[in-house]
Amino acid sequence: MTAIAAGSAMALEFRSVTKGFGQNGTGTTLTALKDITFKTDEAEFVAVVGPSGCGKSTMLNMTAGLYQPTEGEVLVSGETVSGPNSHVGFMLQKDLLLPWRKIEANVAFGLESRGFSRKECRERAHLQLEKCQLGGFGDYYPYQLSGGMRQRAALARTLAIDPEVILLDEPFSALDAQTKIIIQKNFAETIEDEKITTLLITHDLAEAVFMADRILVLSERPGRVIEEIKVDIPDRGNPTARRQHPRVTEYISHMFDLLKLQDRQVVN
Repeated sequence: MTAIAAGSAMALEFRSVTKGFGQNGTGTTLTALKDITFKTDEAEFVAVVGPSGCGKSTMLNMTAGLYQPTEGEVLVSGETVSGPNSHVGFMLQKDLLLPWRKIEANVAFGLESRGFSRKECRERAHLQLEKCQLGGFGDYYPYQLSGGMRQRAALARTLAIDPEVILLDEPFSALDAQTKIIIQKNFAETIEDEKITTLLITHDLAEAVFMADRILVLSERPGRVIEEIKVDIPDRGNPTARRQHPRVTEYISHMFDLLKLQDRQVVN
């Protein structure tokens, strides 16, 4: 089941990346990630799974330019990431909508900081709200929307800046089961239609199979890529259809074994 993505244009690349953090002035270093190397094609959807604390979120932060590698190099669209990256959109577990702004103004927030005119901000925000099935809700405030609708608004805000890469850090984990299924489908359809390269961090092994073209499995800290899994199931843009595929259980079981989840215990 191991596979390395093949393709011409590299949207995202990690070259022998190691990331360490100093330990409160003690002179010791905590190594979060060790020798991470992978490439992502344009429009590919890659999920990253692994134990808690293995450096998954650190990978996203380095892609966004919030951290620099201790060793190695991170590239987006062939350019080394040396600081905060305007070509990358970032979505977290919480929607982080500004409560005093209406939804359309929230979606336009990133555009304003990039110097777009007021007219352009309105037009692009309106377009993305329509694409994310939130047409007619631009004049609402975040508190007036459901959790799922707020996450769609957060996606619209991310898409409005026309990112080359979208980073998703457990964006569906706070949703109830039914809403999660609906929002996963909406996200998958939108991202596939927009042909945006996506890197998803998730603890949900099933979610990785439902949504990704490929899955990177990380070891315990320091995180290393122990296997790359190509998800050979059709309908990547439709997680609901993928749920019914007979090979889903096979992929989940394989990751379960790789991560040795049967041997893990909760430590209080």
